Order: sequence, then C-alpha cells, then structure tokens
Amino acid sequence: MLVEQIWTGNEWRNFNYLIACPETGEALAVDPLEHQMCYDAAKNRGWEITNIVNTHEHGDHTGGNIGLKELSGAKIIMAHEAAKNKIPAMNKSLKAGDIIKIGKSIELEVLDTPGHTMAHVCLLSRGDTSALFSGDTLFNAGAGNCHNGGHPEKLYETFINQLNKLDLKTLIYPGHDYLENNLKFTLSIEPNNIKAKNLLFSLKEKKSGFLVTDFATEYEINTFFRLENKQIIEELIKKFGRLEKTISKKDVFLMLRELRNSW
Repeated sequence: MLVEQIWTGNEWRNFNYLIACPETGEALAVDPLEHQMCYDAAKNRGWEITNIVNTHEHGDHTGGNIGLKELSGAKIIMAHEAAKNKIPAMNKSLKAGDIIKIGKSIELEVLDTPGHTMAHVCLLSRGDTSALFSGDTLFNAGAGNCHNGGHPEKLYETFINQLNKLDLKTLIYPGHDYLENNLKFTLSIEPNNIKAKNLLFSLKEKKSGFLVTDFATEYEINTFFRLENKQIIEELIKKFGRLEKTISKKDVFLMLRELRNSW
C-alpha cells in the first residue's frame, strides 16, 4: 500500500490522503478538500484517482469532492450511509464491514465510528501495512470534538469498543495535524508524562515532515486512551470538584472531552 499524506497548510490544518495500489497505480482520495493539491500529487506519482471517500460530512472534508471529480474523472464518491443527503455528489453509501478495493492488492475495511458526527467512518487497512485513516474520530494524541452533529458518549463507545481493539502496530493517519496542542493538553493533565514531554520537545526541533504515530505510542501520550491513569483521574477530580474516590472510565473520558473543549 502506498500512502501520500498531503499537508494542506490551511487554517484548519487538514491532512488529505491518497492511497494507491503499487501494482496498478489506481488511487483512492480521502477527504480531498484541497482538490488541486491532491490531483497534482497523484499526477506527480503517476497515479490515477478513481474513487473518493469522505470520512464524514463536514465541509472541510467534503469541499473538494466535485473539484477533484472534475479534474481526475473519479467516478464514485463514498461516505457513511447516514450522510447520503449531506454530501454533494455522493453516489455510494458505506456501512460497517464494507470493503473498499483499490487496484489489485489494496483492501480497506469500513468501520462505523460515531462520535465526532453520527455519520463518520474510519478506514482500516489490514494488508502489508496496518493503518487507520481516522478522519476526525482520532487524532495524534487526541480525540475529535462533538460540537457539530456528534455525541461524546458515542465517541467513548467508539474508542472502547473499536479503537481499543486494534493492533498496537496500526499506523494512524488523522484528518488534521493537532499533535502539538494535543501533547500540551496531555501535559496539562498528566505533567509527569515523560513520553509526551520528549515528543513535544522533538516536535519543536523537527524541521520538516509530520510524525505518524501508532497505537502503541497513543497509549502512552493520548489521555483519551489513559482512562485509568491515577494522575489523570486525580487532576480531573480536582478540576471538576468531584467527591468520589473512584470514577468510571466513561466518566474520565467525558470529563477529558469537556475539558478539552474549552482548553
């Protein structure tokens, strides 16, 4: 599997993606907001964009669909079945367990991952490289918000029932680059997290490129996976004035999401 992570440089800090079959050069575009950049990247690599997938219905992920379709001739625009009337030019609905094939050798499994919105999918590659194209459900060191059509309890269920079960070596390709701010949030709740401190320092020293994390790393730096960490729980109890000595993992997740909303 060939992956081109396209940094848009826009105000939303979007990543767009091309996923290509090394044998045929056929490519899938994921959330191609900056359609010209996606088309040019494919052309430079000698790839042909045949299909488009949106992880969810928000305009900063769907806004380039029509432009890229016109440039590339892509025939199919896919998204969650519940987004059918929300995404212009969408002509194929996706549900959990569907398989998207790219060329001869690439297969992506569709995961139904509500929370950020109720019409959100992630794409999981299980081939030579295990990778998750996570849209706005999971970010490097963070989790999506639930402001525009989502629900934090559904996001918690997605993390617990789906993301927590993925292989530790699975690479994470999110819809935005929020890593630096997310690490700072982690350290505001868990100031003794050495891994997060070192990673934040290395980001400031890094001159080019973007870090691609895996789930093994996320379990060390992402508060939304560290729901039983004593320091995180103690900090949340202080900040929210909770009287209980023990609180559930769900409570911890929801408090973290609420705190991150205004952080």
